[in-house]
Amino acid sequence: MTRGILRVFLGAAPGVGKTYSMLEEAHAQLVAGVDVVAGIVLDHGRVQTRLQLEGLEQLPVRKISYRGADFEELDVPALLARRPALALVDEYAHSNIPGAGNAKRWQDVEELLAAGIDVYSTVNVQHLASLGDVVETITGVRQQETIPDEMVRRADQIELVDIPPELLRQRLSAGNVYARDKVDAALANYFRLGNLTALRELALLWLADRVEEGVAAYRQSQGIEASWPTRERIVVGLTGGLEGEVLLRRAARILSRVSGGELMAVHIPRSDGVAGEVPLALESQRQLVTDLGGTYHSVGGEDPARALLDFARSVGATQIVIGSSRRKPLLGVFASPGVGARVVRDAGDMDVHMVPHPLGGKSRPQLSRGDLNKKRVIAGFAMAVVLPVLVQYLTDGLSLQLTMIIQFAATITVALVGGLWPAVVAAVWSSLLLNFFAAPPVGTLTIHDPENLVALLVFLVVAVAVALAVDRSARRSREASKASAEAATLSELARGILASQDTVQVFLEQVREHFGMRSVVLFSGEGTDLSTWTTDAFVGEQPPESPAEADNVAEISERLVLGLSGKVLPASDRRLLGAFGAHLIALGQREALTLSQRENQQLSQDNTIRTSVLRAVSHDLRTPLAGIKLAVSSLRQTAVHFDPEDEAELLATIEHYADRMDALVGNLLDMSRLSADMVSPIMGPVTWPEVLPAALHGVPAGRVRIELPANMPPIEADPGLLERVIANVVENAVKYAPGSDITVVGSVGGSGSATVNCRPASELRIVDHGKGVPAANVVAMFRPFQRLDDVSYGAQGGTGVGLGLAVAKGFTEIMGGVLNAEETPGGGLTMIIRLPLSTGTKNTDAGYPGRTKRESP
Repeated sequence: MTRGILRVFLGAAPGVGKTYSMLEEAHAQLVAGVDVVAGIVLDHGRVQTRLQLEGLEQLPVRKISYRGADFEELDVPALLARRPALALVDEYAHSNIPGAGNAKRWQDVEELLAAGIDVYSTVNVQHLASLGDVVETITGVRQQETIPDEMVRRADQIELVDIPPELLRQRLSAGNVYARDKVDAALANYFRLGNLTALRELALLWLADRVEEGVAAYRQSQGIEASWPTRERIVVGLTGGLEGEVLLRRAARILSRVSGGELMAVHIPRSDGVAGEVPLALESQRQLVTDLGGTYHSVGGEDPARALLDFARSVGATQIVIGSSRRKPLLGVFASPGVGARVVRDAGDMDVHMVPHPLGGKSRPQLSRGDLNKKRVIAGFAMAVVLPVLVQYLTDGLSLQLTMIIQFAATITVALVGGLWPAVVAAVWSSLLLNFFAAPPVGTLTIHDPENLVALLVFLVVAVAVALAVDRSARRSREASKASAEAATLSELARGILASQDTVQVFLEQVREHFGMRSVVLFSGEGTDLSTWTTDAFVGEQPPESPAEADNVAEISERLVLGLSGKVLPASDRRLLGAFGAHLIALGQREALTLSQRENQQLSQDNTIRTSVLRAVSHDLRTPLAGIKLAVSSLRQTAVHFDPEDEAELLATIEHYADRMDALVGNLLDMSRLSADMVSPIMGPVTWPEVLPAALHGVPAGRVRIELPANMPPIEADPGLLERVIANVVENAVKYAPGSDITVVGSVGGSGSATVNCRPASELRIVDHGKGVPAANVVAMFRPFQRLDDVSYGAQGGTGVGLGLAVAKGFTEIMGGVLNAEETPGGGLTMIIRLPLSTGTKNTDAGYPGRTKRESP
């Protein structure tokens, strides 16, 4: 069955028109005769979007009850049964209600695509997982609902729905996005001009990367090797010497003149025996590249110039920066061209900057020491024929012994160039020439003097033996140089793994770059049937579906296999690939150890909490139980008659201790939910006056005075959690500041410090005039199971399990706010609850869309 086509409408912010554009395109497809069905489309109360739905078949949504409320989700089975050609599924990153089937809506979309149904969907850039921290820094809002970038990148078509920030603010002001009573708060917070401009730039840059992936795939499929300068990219060639920092800083200065460029440093370990790499310098340069905003790469190759150029072409580089050669001009005549000269010669349309530097040592001239390829063997045979004749001509008239020595030197030269067999031919040919032109009688192959015969035979044997020794020595030298380069590569790889928190995905990318492959896949499975093995992780384009389809396979362990596609590796590189596999196992073991360490730390914390809970249960819960039991036992006695006043007092004691137990158990349950990350706030516009009455319920009358300015703007919070926060803080103040009035003061902005994550915020201050808490103990005051008397807060021997402030702080931070404490002028403690102002919209990212009820925390 042919897989369906996914088209994603990407927006920079809510209100840019993603859903409207999707519906507009759906109408165009409907006119063209395509069977279109709207699976689930949310208009968010926008009239124009609702009008666009008219004329489209709408599939009934699935109603699900959860925690006392009804929710609407996509009915996947019904849509599969209806089987349209095109389905409209809004909000690609949406989290489904428990009981809906899949946890995420993108998983629903995958089912539709697998069934051959084309899908149109929408997503905002703030929901992309890789950009979550960046968006939070810009807007101050943490996105709890995200989607893996890979799921969006895999879309067959991505359309950016883009409007200028100024136009979006005009639409917002006109009431086309949100209700008019929420416009002012939205414009002052999330929809500030700077926020929208930054989000728009994020969307454009992310989509630009996706477009470049498509360009790279097209160039590869069409066999286009020429560089397409769609973006300024500078590649810096690092030799491992001290001059690397000079080159990197020069490249960064070049890149600073343009906008949106990339800096990439590539190190190619030398396999020709050239020394000079400094491991500490390479590590320092790796860190410098990161600080400059670039990326570090290690690429294998016996020919550094060719490897550097291949890498530059593969990434679409526009400029290359390398160090100038330190070779003296005269020596260059007798040696092979340097790396810099060959890069300049073969760079094509890429600009090459050769930077002089004072830190590099003098390079030694190197004869070409590659493998004995066909060209070198042919050149060796040619020299074996010509060179002995030339030597014999130049030594005409000299003695047989001197001519023999010079011919011997010529034979060794042939061995260095062409290897063993050209040297053997040179030795035999030289012997014949010496016999004919130098050994008496001259002009014939006859030898009269036995000494001359012995000399010629010894010359032939020694020449062949020396040629064999030179050839073997050259081969061993090449093998040693290659082994040294492999060791340097693995050493650098090990340093990178130990010095960073690389994942398996990053490691596979390093393998792909080093061997110049199209894709690298990590397979897992059992048995000899490789077609049944599954993919654990992959990088690159067109990955093989099984190890049997890969061009190169390296067995890492009994259950893991590494598959590479793009070209067939020689035997020497396969050995290095096996070593890479060993490092992959080490990386997996390190991740397992790290996970085990985290689990052990969590167990240790759980044991500490368990001990504290047992201590609380054994002491703090027994006290109210004892009081309740004593009062009940007294009331049940038949021999004693209590008057109405005493009876009421005993009942009040029971009620008091029951309330106390309820508060203790509630705090224990809240702390367990916080520890297990099970608290999902339902954020929305809330005002302080809405939650204060319920939060102060039960506080003795007259103890708390409220001073709130009129017309305070709403904050972004969960009403239930905020009520618990205020209740715990006020209860703490009432308990540990006896005889002191408690004042609740509200404010907005003011000194400029009332901000949360760079967003304007509103503060609620609970002020008491008790004994206060020393500044050194403020942090400890918020720790779980930390009693207030342990930090010298007011009275000694306070009751409670020490969770009230810890729970309050946890709930405040989950809502994106801050709970702090400071000294009250004149003595006492002031607790400050600071929460961001509302954007005027209900935030369903942290919970589930449409929830209006919640269980009591």
